[in-house]
Amino acid sequence: MALQNIGAGNRDDAFYRYKMPKMVTKIEGRGNGIKTNVVNMVDIAKALARPASYTTKYFGCELGAQSKFDEKTGVSLVNGAHDTPKLAGLLENFIKKYVQCYGCGNPETEILITKTQMIQLKCAACGFVSDVDMRDKLTTFILKNPPEQKKGSKDKKAMRRAEKERLKEGEAADEELRKLKKEVKKKGSSTSKDGPTKSLSSKKKANGSDEDRTSPPRSQVDEKEEADYEDDDDDVQWQTDTSLEAARQRIQEQLSAATAEMVMLSTDEPEKKIKPVNNKANGSPKCASPPPEEKPKAENGSSEESNHERLVEEVKANLKKGVGAKQLQSILASLTGSGQEKMTTLFEALFEGVEKGFAKEVEKKKSYLASTIAGDEGSQLLLLRAIEAFCGKSRPSALKEVALVLKGLYDGDVLEEEYIVQWYEEGVSGANKKSQIWKNAQPFITWIQSAESESEEE
Repeated sequence: MALQNIGAGNRDDAFYRYKMPKMVTKIEGRGNGIKTNVVNMVDIAKALARPASYTTKYFGCELGAQSKFDEKTGVSLVNGAHDTPKLAGLLENFIKKYVQCYGCGNPETEILITKTQMIQLKCAACGFVSDVDMRDKLTTFILKNPPEQKKGSKDKKAMRRAEKERLKEGEAADEELRKLKKEVKKKGSSTSKDGPTKSLSSKKKANGSDEDRTSPPRSQVDEKEEADYEDDDDDVQWQTDTSLEAARQRIQEQLSAATAEMVMLSTDEPEKKIKPVNNKANGSPKCASPPPEEKPKAENGSSEESNHERLVEEVKANLKKGVGAKQLQSILASLTGSGQEKMTTLFEALFEGVEKGFAKEVEKKKSYLASTIAGDEGSQLLLLRAIEAFCGKSRPSALKEVALVLKGLYDGDVLEEEYIVQWYEEGVSGANKKSQIWKNAQPFITWIQSAESESEEE
């Protein structure tokens, strides 16, 4: 079967990957009953990802003739004698109106019907949503015969939530198992305190084998090894390195960024509380705890701003070195400050100086944002507040694109709808409710809620 590129503008592109079969027609009958049969209409419609009844009906509307497509036999008929080039030209018009994306020209689109009975084309390549001209005659036929909808992203998100819940349950079960093992070890160590203890090396020396001895059968060797292994576990005294560096390393390996921050604060407290203070009057050093407020009270927030700028410079220096998303996550965990300060610092370091094309820059660097969240649902609100703080600092161009930024992060599975809606409702009813960001984000919030209500109705 001869193939050709989809779309007249791509006719000469030898490397274009979207193709369809060339149209084959056949004139049947004679007199008043003459008809044109598009023999391979089913194959053409399959290549365009559109129902064959749409293309057949479009031919009838444009030619002013009756048309019919039989679903059972796959026969497409148009009344009258029409040559192949004429029908091929009409098919190109159909592709421009109902197949190709109005933004990028890619034919990988899907027909959507809104609540207001409007037809849109959603592009799977660039995400652009095209509005179809509703004055065309075929739109009435499409509204009465809508295409079969594919499973949307709601099902995928529900599956991801279920997977997260299963992982949490598994982690809780593992934690309970570890606690039980620790309790058993504590009981075993308390009962064996009065008795003599043997080291692993002495155990091996005592049970060392001679080369001159005859080797016992295999089954006896296995039983003896299992018994020795159990005895060694009881006699060996395990020790854990409790130094501050070892604790930090274990925290970064085992915990997420948000939890590591909480634990690091608790390990840093003893160092901050006890500091040697030289008493000049008595000439002897004394240990004294610092006053409750170590940082001086700053007028107009000057010290807080300097600390924030210092954190931003640290993150920017690491980004210039070309660190990856996972490495940046461990670097943020080692910095001092609250979770919100770290998230705001990361966002400003990534997008400082960006005015126009803010949404495109966020799309390029969303891997860094996704790694800092790392499945932690509470971090999504921190990221949304960081976006709010970034757009609120006299950045009108970034403020205009806040809805596109939210949609890009939502489509990229970085943010979920429940946290976006929660952040919006808190902001609208909060102290900063007069900010322009809420007005600019409202269309995207309305779209999320309408999509959710549609899925519930279905």
